[in-house]
Amino acid sequence: MTRRVPSEEERALFEATFRDTRPLKKTRPKRAGASKPVRKIAAPPLAASKPVKPSGIDGNTERGLRQGERAPDARLDLHGLSEASAHRALATFLRGAQARGLRLLLVVTGKGKADAPDEPFDLGGRKRGVLNAMTPRWLRESEFAGFIADVRPAHRKHGGAGALYVYLRKNAGR
Repeated sequence: MTRRVPSEEERALFEATFRDTRPLKKTRPKRAGASKPVRKIAAPPLAASKPVKPSGIDGNTERGLRQGERAPDARLDLHGLSEASAHRALATFLRGAQARGLRLLLVVTGKGKADAPDEPFDLGGRKRGVLNAMTPRWLRESEFAGFIADVRPAHRKHGGAGALYVYLRKNAGR
């Protein structure tokens, strides 16, 4: 049996998850007749289901995005594009928006088509909702990390699960 090699994304996620952990102290086995009580080590609190990442936005902006009160400055619709052309379009759109000093962008990916009820189960294919799955990964790439402050699902009135808000950092030169 061959061992699967983890992807760079999997490795980065693993390292980020276990970055703050420390090894347990080595303890000697208790000898018979020892009078010193065994010290109990408290278990760390359970982690949240989603890792908490620091956001680059303030509380008022976060609330406005969550409630759909902020109107996007620009919009990119990726419907109908191939994976490669959607990635190129996204990169061009983000660089242009950042150069123009825009802050809130809406990237529409779509949710992907639902499988037909009579369609066989697909174990390994990525045939449905590819752009919806890939766009958040692309936005975490290092080429965009310097100017993206936050990425989150859009409010229902802006597309909900089929769209993302991308909040850009302020331009350093402005």
